[in-house]
Amino acid sequence: MLPVTADDHLPGPVAVLANPTAGRGRHRALLPRLLDGLAASGRPIRLLPASSPAEAEAACRAAVRDGAGALVAIGGDGTVHRALQAVAGTDVPFGPIPAGTGNDFALDTGFPADPLAAVAVIADAVRAGRTSALDLARMTGADGTERWYGAVLAAGFDAIVNERANRMRWPRGPRRYDLAILVELARLRPRRYTLRLDGVPHELDAVLVAVGNCPTYGGGMRICPDADPTDGLLDVVVAGRVDRRTLIRVKPRIYQGTHVSHPLVRSFRARTVELAAEGITSYADGERSLRLPVTISAVPGALRLLR
Repeated sequence: MLPVTADDHLPGPVAVLANPTAGRGRHRALLPRLLDGLAASGRPIRLLPASSPAEAEAACRAAVRDGAGALVAIGGDGTVHRALQAVAGTDVPFGPIPAGTGNDFALDTGFPADPLAAVAVIADAVRAGRTSALDLARMTGADGTERWYGAVLAAGFDAIVNERANRMRWPRGPRRYDLAILVELARLRPRRYTLRLDGVPHELDAVLVAVGNCPTYGGGMRICPDADPTDGLLDVVVAGRVDRRTLIRVKPRIYQGTHVSHPLVRSFRARTVELAAEGITSYADGERSLRLPVTISAVPGALRLLR
């Protein structure tokens, strides 16, 4: 259960980051109603200008620096990820409105799947000055770069597929990702990973490694089914020397979280995870992130959630 606190006052406007292309634009027409719903909180609403992911992140940081009373992200996990970089470790509360293709963070932290219902929850929390403390994961790269994420870090087959899909110029849309899966399945091979879990080393060969603060990624796949973003721990799920046929057979089980019972899948839990492998760029909350090696730490209470 999330610990709940109440503030007498949330100073400053509610800053809103909206991604009109999230979910292939299916909620674009809802934006005026969502903003009206937030205005029912009684606080001024400030829509942040942004035409790219980098601009979105910069706009969120500027809003927090300039005294926003709260930050709200309208979009999917990518939009949430950009906003988290600004509010993580601060006193500025945050609310996600699920309007993307993948809304794992919002749903895993208890928000309704319907954007208008989520707005009502957030507006009520702003009006009451009510927040809940939530853990986030903090990544540190070999060069000292820090990034935060809320849901899951992928550092195996799924990250490799994303990396290939992002390099491809054809085909457009979801078919590009499907083609990238086929190409990488043909090239599938276990890679040697070094894991240090709270300082204890593990050398293993694996095709998939995920580090979860929350249970799901990829639009509802329960890759780390027991992850709890209030327990101060990270869940690590590793699929070992799995061949193509086994991976294809096991992957549908991820939606129910039953893949962890497969004999080639191992689960761990730790406060700090050091992860190294050659040639892997990680993806956090579905967004391209840091190249391995990385150190990931669970940071209790790093986020104040508007619930």
